Amino acid sequence: MNQQHIAMTRPYFVYAQQIVVRKSTQGLTKLEDLKGKAVAIARMGGVEHVWLSSMLAYVGIDPRTQIDWVTTQTPKDFFLAGRAVAFLAFPPEPQDLRAMKIGKVILNTTLDRPWSQYYCCMIAGHRDFIAKNPIATKRALRAMLKAADICSQDPERAARLLVEKGYEPRYEMALEVLKSLSYNRWRTDNPADTLRFHALRLRDAGMIKSTPQQIVDRGSNFTFLNELKKELKA
Repeated sequence: MNQQHIAMTRPYFVYAQQIVVRKSTQGLTKLEDLKGKAVAIARMGGVEHVWLSSMLAYVGIDPRTQIDWVTTQTPKDFFLAGRAVAFLAFPPEPQDLRAMKIGKVILNTTLDRPWSQYYCCMIAGHRDFIAKNPIATKRALRAMLKAADICSQDPERAARLLVEKGYEPRYEMALEVLKSLSYNRWRTDNPADTLRFHALRLRDAGMIKSTPQQIVDRGSNFTFLNELKKELKA
């Protein structure tokens, strides 16, 4: 979808994306070690590809020429089969691989700077819908923010719900993941900083042409977030 048709309306939370490599692999201990290596992603231009490209550009690796991207619908399976040395894992994949004593994490976006200082996820809305339906937009955002607060303040309750709804059968695993995520960051952090940070990385890598400030000016609308911060006493 063209940038002129969408607007980032608010941050969601800081998610625990983790770059996982095989535990038995020698010489892979940091992001820079992935230069020239095979990395599994779902598709070029997809979430994993863009996110990893931003990270790699930050440490001086050109994601266009210095990574062997392996595309597959199941990056984890390619990793397990030895067809890629690394992939971007999402909970509970890192926890499962750790339990299997196969994977090791070389970067955790909730712990490692500078990524831990920025959001991973935001809510995007169609610009026309937001303009025509401001009340519905605000209601939806209010519900999401309240849900994020529940995850932050009562993770046990949220974990039980995940199990009851069949999203994760293991209560302890669900609770571990929920406790590792910063669901309350929407109250304090500036989402525009996140857009600028990643836009600069992707621009440096030649993946986008717009400047970071152009991305913020043309592709964001934090009016509802600012109003809800006052309403919910953030």
